[in-house]
Amino acid sequence: MKIVIITIGSRGDVVPYTGLAARLLADGHDVAIATQAAFGDVVKDCGAEFRLMPGDMRADLQSETGLAWQRQGTGLKGIRTSIEMGIRLMDEVGRGVRQVADGAELLMLQRGALIHGYLVAKAMGIRSVALELFPGAPSREFMLPSLGGKSLGGWLNHALPRALTHLPTPMERHIKSFCADLGLPRTSLGGLRREMFDSDFPIRHGYSPALLPRPHDWRPGIETDGYWWPLPPQDWKPAADLVDFLAAGPPPVFIGFGSMAPGESDRLSAIVTEVVRRTGIRAVVQAGWAGLAATGDDVLTIDSVPHDWLFPQTSAVVHHCGAGTTGAGLRAGVPVVPVPVLADQPFWAARLAAIGVSPGSVLMRELAVEPLAGLLTKAPRHADRAQVIGEQVRAEDGAGKIVEFVRSMA
Repeated sequence: MKIVIITIGSRGDVVPYTGLAARLLADGHDVAIATQAAFGDVVKDCGAEFRLMPGDMRADLQSETGLAWQRQGTGLKGIRTSIEMGIRLMDEVGRGVRQVADGAELLMLQRGALIHGYLVAKAMGIRSVALELFPGAPSREFMLPSLGGKSLGGWLNHALPRALTHLPTPMERHIKSFCADLGLPRTSLGGLRREMFDSDFPIRHGYSPALLPRPHDWRPGIETDGYWWPLPPQDWKPAADLVDFLAAGPPPVFIGFGSMAPGESDRLSAIVTEVVRRTGIRAVVQAGWAGLAATGDDVLTIDSVPHDWLFPQTSAVVHHCGAGTTGAGLRAGVPVVPVPVLADQPFWAARLAAIGVSPGSVLMRELAVEPLAGLLTKAPRHADRAQVIGEQVRAEDGAGKIVEFVRSMA
């Protein structure tokens, strides 16, 4: 089967699909990953065909709108900037999806390409499936992360997301025009979402049920599979200074914020440096898109390192709580101190505390020395629980469930 996986965003929106692609290739399928230029080498390394999607998420996050989006976070407060970001991406995503879907028999769609991919698949008469990295269907058991994730009680948790699908958005003109260009009946963005929720459209979730069990009120076809792990980079070896640092003392704390907070290097680096000094910990600090750095005898600043190699050698991890990094911390079996920014990140931060692997979190926009130092001091109390959850997560095979799903379609 010719499968095209379409995903846009940051590194965390792309690399989970590389391991999945490798498993599908090993099962005999012809697999392409369509994503933005920055991740072309990552795709090729997993053996999949690379297809180019337009856009540059790093530039988008560093734009005025992108910085405002990160400052305001997720939920009702961030709806305006979320819509502005959505409008900014709509045209290029629609154009890209039409191009990369050529020849596909199955489209596998990450959230950023979901609406356009769903419509293109309908127009082409082929099958499609949503591959969500965080909950994508309403439930009484939680509020959707895209609406802030804070529970409003069972009835509102379920009813509010559905009610919002009946409200027009500034994106409607684009969606209706896109439908017309494809020769499909014009419909609304909300109408498409309701169709996905209530039809037999498959929605698969790539996170662990140990972190968030599948809700009892999801219909059949909306499933929680377990994490789809990134494929380890080929021929990678750790730098000598990192190996030496890890061997020179007790396990350090990892601190890194991935693709979040570009342009905040000075503020964040000063906070991290003082936290390390005040708590007396050893720390490995990952630069990321923020350009994070720290100074001191017990600190090492690094570039990108595979989390599955590094995290098990740490005593705790401090991160922005993106879906993939959250999974890597759970698999490593170490305590987590989340510093969420937006989107699904506050939701995952709350879930980590709820299952007992985290002492709590501090929002990036409120990050300061005292709260971060306090949370790191409490983190060791959660080590035993983190080990238990880690064993559960390592026993799962999320990619294997997707391979079985694809086999069932043949």
